Amino acid sequence: MKGNDKVTLKDLSVFSADGTHDIFSLINKTNTKVGERYLAKYIEQTPPSYSALIQVQELIKFWAAHQDLWPLRITNGTIVMLEKFFEAADEFDERPSGLSMLLGALFQKWFNRNQYSYIRFSLSHLSDFFASCNALAQILNTHAPLPQLLKADLELIRAELNDNELVSAIQLINPATAYNQLLKLGFEARRFLKDKVYRLIEIYSRLDAYFAMAKATYIYAWQFPQILPQDQLCFTATQLYHPLLQTPVPYDLDLNADKNFMILTGANMSGKTTFMRSVGVASLLAHLGMGVPAKTLAISFLSGIISNMQVEDNILLGESYFFAEVQRMKIIGQKMQKDAQCLILMDELFKGTNVHDAYDCTKAVVEKLLGRKEHLMILSTHLHELALHFANNNHIAFAYFHTLFNQDHTFTFTYQLKSGISNDKLGYRILQKEGVLDILGTENTING
Repeated sequence: MKGNDKVTLKDLSVFSADGTHDIFSLINKTNTKVGERYLAKYIEQTPPSYSALIQVQELIKFWAAHQDLWPLRITNGTIVMLEKFFEAADEFDERPSGLSMLLGALFQKWFNRNQYSYIRFSLSHLSDFFASCNALAQILNTHAPLPQLLKADLELIRAELNDNELVSAIQLINPATAYNQLLKLGFEARRFLKDKVYRLIEIYSRLDAYFAMAKATYIYAWQFPQILPQDQLCFTATQLYHPLLQTPVPYDLDLNADKNFMILTGANMSGKTTFMRSVGVASLLAHLGMGVPAKTLAISFLSGIISNMQVEDNILLGESYFFAEVQRMKIIGQKMQKDAQCLILMDELFKGTNVHDAYDCTKAVVEKLLGRKEHLMILSTHLHELALHFANNNHIAFAYFHTLFNQDHTFTFTYQLKSGISNDKLGYRILQKEGVLDILGTENTING
């Protein structure tokens, strides 16, 4: 999958404005801000090929099975302190003078407390950082074979640490280390190790993001999907659910080369949009290389996921909602022409026009889309007549969300996905249930 469409990421609630109750906050189990930033960037630019994705999945599987190997001494505070230590312009940029080397630690504690505390605290974090990097590098000696991507990163770490006397000396720092020795090590570290440390931080941020996805997979008991080559068009899931719901109702779904298009019907609020988001989220998580919220999932490698779900008009440009919908479909069409295989999610197309116009426009779009056999597509619609128009097409899967009508004229959403076409109409019942008609019919009793 290439760069992910930002509108789609918004439709799928991957990122939110306040950083809560979204997919990112769910999987962000990183230990550091550098790892968090890498994870966010990675979601926007997932592996570009099938082989690259398989390599990432193997790496995340390894971390999920070997969480005890992850070094816990590196925290976000460690990284922040190291950045401050290497970037701050202060007296440590100068070689320690003979006088400062002669003065003992006791004198420094009393007469230069800030400098004394700062250098000791900074070097203790640097020592922890090197020790943790060394622990990661040791995995090369204790576990084989390793996933190719992990092995490559660990070898980079080992190369940075190997045969460096200064790195070794810093790892030996302890509470008894003399202050004059700390001064010397601090000066040399800032002079000779800055680039090395920043390269190690970059590698660590990548590993932190991968480990976060492995940890999330383990915590939520998600399952690793079977990822198929791009030419094996497939999305086959059992007990798929939306991970942000507290008590989700699971779905089974089977789209393939013979039936690559689904028309989804059902009453408003019955679960159509949540279902499509579940499919989109699972597809995204699979293409991150991590586990998915489903019992099983087999999915072919996708070039992209693109949605038409929450279109926004532009008042400043004088664009109507309908025109914005048309432009969004144009973007979808352009992406389908450019990329080999996509997942297309369309929720209630052309809501910005009257029902007759919406029917004609949606029917025309569906007729064109049915000729694109290389893509997976799901369309939700409340236009019962539209679904009936295509009812005899054997290449379309028809599904609906069942609504239970009670004897007292109330109704219950079951959120259960069933095969077929629904003709449920609940708008008028909801209007009555909420007492809107009674309110509107009440005489005005306020005296003028």
